[in-house]
Amino acid sequence: MPQVFSSNANGIARFVLWGVCFFAIFVAIGGTAFLRSGFVTGVGQPIAQPIPFSHKHHVGEIGLDCRYCHSGVETSASAGLPATEVCMTCHSQLFTNADMLAPVRASLASGQPLQWQRVNPVPDFVYFNHSIHIAKGVACETCHGEVDDMPLMKKAHSLSMEWCLGCHRDPAPNLRPPQDVFLLHWKPPQDIEEVRRSLISILDIHTQTMTDCYVCHR
Repeated sequence: MPQVFSSNANGIARFVLWGVCFFAIFVAIGGTAFLRSGFVTGVGQPIAQPIPFSHKHHVGEIGLDCRYCHSGVETSASAGLPATEVCMTCHSQLFTNADMLAPVRASLASGQPLQWQRVNPVPDFVYFNHSIHIAKGVACETCHGEVDDMPLMKKAHSLSMEWCLGCHRDPAPNLRPPQDVFLLHWKPPQDIEEVRRSLISILDIHTQTMTDCYVCHR
């Protein structure tokens, strides 16, 4: 009876099977890496705004407090975006004819608010409350990065479910005294570990329930 397969058939079959396995692994690893890259998460990519507002200038150089523009951060779920009148508090006196501020002047004249683009959005099915995080000692820069070094605002972290759960499982490394949450480039004291353990008790942080689904999905 004639031989159907050549003597090299087994070797070729093994090569093809191993090749398929390695290709599948490569696709899985590559796909995971791509989904976590800045191309998908937007981390590190500035977003175009109606005006090129610089946190580096306003926060880092002038020293504006976060709450001046984001007035709701301590009291509501949303931090809030500045109204045109907030911008014009200064710019009715400074750089009044600057070309880049033309949209601000037009907004004030028309009464139509500036259409700011959110840099750190979360999906509609996620409930996030700024005020509770501030009250529990989670600093602005923990999630938003060192904005005083950003000429244009960009996302510092993915804000993915995995990233948020990492903090909810072990919040201690991200805690600081509530009076320090608005400080940038904060330097923890030498006894920070003891401080953080006490904050969990003092601020009534229930670590055993913080990963329950209803905390973020209501």
